[in-house]
Amino acid sequence: MPIDLPFSPETALFSWQFDSATVLPVAIAGIAYFWSARGQAVPRTRMTSFGVGLLIWIIAGCGFIGVYSHVLFWMRALQILLLLYLVPLFLAAGTPVTVFRAALTERRRQRLDAYLQGRVARVLLHPLPTSLGLIALPWLLYLTGWYVASLRYEPVDVLTRSVLVLVGFTYYYARIQADPVPRRFTQGISLVITIVEQLGDGILGVVLWQGPVRFAHYYAALGLTWGLDARLDQTIGAGILWILGDVIGLPFLLLLGRSFSAEDRAQAKAVDRELDARTAVEKPTTMQSGLWWENDPQFRDRMRR
Repeated sequence: MPIDLPFSPETALFSWQFDSATVLPVAIAGIAYFWSARGQAVPRTRMTSFGVGLLIWIIAGCGFIGVYSHVLFWMRALQILLLLYLVPLFLAAGTPVTVFRAALTERRRQRLDAYLQGRVARVLLHPLPTSLGLIALPWLLYLTGWYVASLRYEPVDVLTRSVLVLVGFTYYYARIQADPVPRRFTQGISLVITIVEQLGDGILGVVLWQGPVRFAHYYAALGLTWGLDARLDQTIGAGILWILGDVIGLPFLLLLGRSFSAEDRAQAKAVDRELDARTAVEKPTTMQSGLWWENDPQFRDRMRR
């Protein structure tokens, strides 16, 4: 939909819209999470993280980003980046599965555990398919007709934004492993996946930066009397995907570093327990008496001569 007011810092502060596709899932997720957290010893940092994720989700859909996402390429790129990376990262860091699980009855908790250990969950929530989905999704959006269809048709737009958050959440859920997961993997795998994912974003940014202007027919048909040149608009969007995408990945790298440290500490404690157990079952050595040279075979034999 065309926007009469050109984008500026002033219009950004007052550009808000009611977007039911954003408000409804945010309200459901927020009520369910904080209602379930009542009476639980949920760390404040995790609750804050989940709340920040919901706030960013609201800004991406109802704030100036959502308002201008249909008329500016770089604004749409920013919205996609937030919904695919930043919102799911903060939501997953809030450990919602753990919070919801603790609020369930024993019977429903057992059902949830059985589902998480089932074959379907093991396949869908494996780091490989979730990572492939996160890497491939931006490429499919920008290099197919999906992008324009999501801008022209509201149902496609709603579905697209929902898929972005869902794919991003499953990715971070399987990678952070703070919640119960079907199978735990070493964080070394996460490091390799992170490198591949950042390379994928960087290459896509270069393709959009150096490649031809895309979707020019859509933006030209809007008939805007203001705005950036199509080439510059796409260049800024490419930079957002490339550079800002790496910046947004820093919080996850911090979480990954903490997970590495926790994993090393847990492994060290396990080794110490194993060594202590072996020492406990071994027979104590016989106490040796006498002078030190009497207990050395070579010196003992020499002294006897």
